Amino acid sequence: MKFKELGNSDLVLSQIGLGTWAIGGGEWGMGWGDQDANDSVLTILEALSMGINWIDTAHAYGFGEAEVAVGKALREWKGDEVIVATKCGVLPMENKRPRRFISAETIRDEVEGSLRRIGRDWIDLYQIHWPEPIENLAESWQTLQDLKREGKVRWVGVCNCWADQLEILEGIAPVTSNQPMYSMLAREIEKEVLPWCASRGTGVLAYSPMHSGLLTGKVSREWLNNLPDNDWRKHKPDHPVVKPLQSEDGMKAFLEFQEQLKKFADETGRTVGQLAVAWTLSRDEITSSIVGARRKGQIAETVKSVQLKLLPDERVFLDRIIKSFSGENLI
Repeated sequence: MKFKELGNSDLVLSQIGLGTWAIGGGEWGMGWGDQDANDSVLTILEALSMGINWIDTAHAYGFGEAEVAVGKALREWKGDEVIVATKCGVLPMENKRPRRFISAETIRDEVEGSLRRIGRDWIDLYQIHWPEPIENLAESWQTLQDLKREGKVRWVGVCNCWADQLEILEGIAPVTSNQPMYSMLAREIEKEVLPWCASRGTGVLAYSPMHSGLLTGKVSREWLNNLPDNDWRKHKPDHPVVKPLQSEDGMKAFLEFQEQLKKFADETGRTVGQLAVAWTLSRDEITSSIVGARRKGQIAETVKSVQLKLLPDERVFLDRIIKSFSGENLI
């Protein structure tokens, strides 16, 4: 495993972080299907045994389910100290569907719940999950600074923020980290966000490097049809991630792209998933790439991405493949 310092913090993170979105189960509107609680704990323990030293979770993931699993795993873990990052700003509605909302008051309620579920006196990295509503962003960022001074959190960051939003935050206090989506098929942050973070010394934690399962080499019409009904990719067919697969032409184009990735991965001794993660990590601005897993055995393969570093000429070749599929209209 390799490690990098996160922004202006004293946190040194493994270049692969364990994401727990899928561990939140399927009954909250953005889940990945039913999840066994014991599988969740075993998955987390395996990740830690593979050299991953930090876990990314959120109140939103099952509205507490993922944080409870993290807390249980940490109590069973006998190794080195583990860095825990969690998030605020996605709240449950009456039907347990998510609603993005940040405010000084709700954040204080959320942090207390996260501390209780994880079973710690402080959170290593506390993040605003989504900057919504934008008019509450400044007061919410100030609330995170207050929580830091009070010792409830050690460092604070944000997720899903663009350059203009990061400027608002920077005017109040330096931004330790930003967590955006970044993959071969989601490259929008290359234009402004990555340069902004590099110029300010802000760490970047990239989530969904395998594009929510599309960059694993396993996509097919059967794969899409067999997703469980409570998998968000099944019940949100118009979501930008899965929408291109809904038409026959879209699926055909994607499968041709997938075959090109498989061929390149085979020739270079990687899986498509490892290739996708290595591609993300090939950018110097990326501190760590967040990889999800929900069963023992999954993360063991992915962590090899760190050793299978992408060479500059390999990245150039891959970028040509990506552009021939996506053009300038990246997913």
